[in-house]
Amino acid sequence: MTNQSLVPVILAGGKGERFWPLSRRKRPKQFLSLDGSGRSLLQATADRLLAIAGGWQSVWVVTAAHLADGVREQLPELPEDNLLVEPEGRDTAPAVAWSTLKIAERYGREAVVGFFPADHWIADEAAFQATLSAAATLAAQEAAIVTLGITPTVASTGYGYIQAGDKVGVYGAQGEQAGFPAYRVNRFTEKPDRHTAEQFLATGTFSWNSGMFVFRAGVALDELQVYAPEIVNPLETQGVAAYPTLPKKSIDYALMEKTQQAYVLPVAFGWDDLGDWNAIERLLKGENDNVELATHVGLDTHGAIFYASKPEELIVTIGLDDTVVVRDGNVTLIVKKDRTQEIKQVLKEIQANPQFKDLL
Repeated sequence: MTNQSLVPVILAGGKGERFWPLSRRKRPKQFLSLDGSGRSLLQATADRLLAIAGGWQSVWVVTAAHLADGVREQLPELPEDNLLVEPEGRDTAPAVAWSTLKIAERYGREAVVGFFPADHWIADEAAFQATLSAAATLAAQEAAIVTLGITPTVASTGYGYIQAGDKVGVYGAQGEQAGFPAYRVNRFTEKPDRHTAEQFLATGTFSWNSGMFVFRAGVALDELQVYAPEIVNPLETQGVAAYPTLPKKSIDYALMEKTQQAYVLPVAFGWDDLGDWNAIERLLKGENDNVELATHVGLDTHGAIFYASKPEELIVTIGLDDTVVVRDGNVTLIVKKDRTQEIKQVLKEIQANPQFKDLL
């Protein structure tokens, strides 16, 4: 591999259940345009990684078998050999391990690899690319598994947290004065309670875990060999055929919370992981009281979010506050904004009823 500083891998196998009913099994969140741009989240992710990769020949995507055709349709320029199709979802650790093995096989163990969820929103692409350049430099120079940390704006209980330890240097093409500081990771904490999150913010040493990682392939494979041999060894010997036997683990639990080679690079760009319908308000809230991606007529309606797949369908509300209303096909969702996390719970009930299986 020549003239290639970073091989980006897009993780595109998620379900996006908290965006139901718009996000469904064969049309999950990453296939949707949620910001009015007309580009899906997957397409937008690929767009901003292309310049870093140097072209489609170096962009990779890992996805689930039932989503593979959707990825091909949305990213027709993606080489078929760069699309890794998981026969079944086993969370992110197997996806990262298998992708890293395949990239090391093609480019060698020194290849610098980056992993990026397909459903993130990035405000400043130039800052995003500069940050990745710094992360790639750090990963190339050190035995480092670099995670990008988001500066917390609120004491969120929906994100994992990373505590920065000792500063290890400043990285970036612009040199020491204008580069990005990097730190050893003291610890990861998964989704703390409100009081703990408030304490984390008060220290000024914690970042949100973005789920974006950069490392040399060989460094990650060596660490997986130590901390997750039950995942990497079967994949190395059997390839994708090993999937049915693999444990279901996230890369955070399998590796990041255990490795001593974790570094955090605080980012300087606006970011949102678009976790549920409230993210639409964060993205699109303007001077209007409501966020309307639908044809809506309202009386005494405030702080609401409206989405309809068909603009010719009219949503009418009277006396509605702080509510999400979504109309898609034969399903209408009405939920208070502070209870959108419970959508997944409702989906379990729907799944248990054969009458509604086509609605998932």
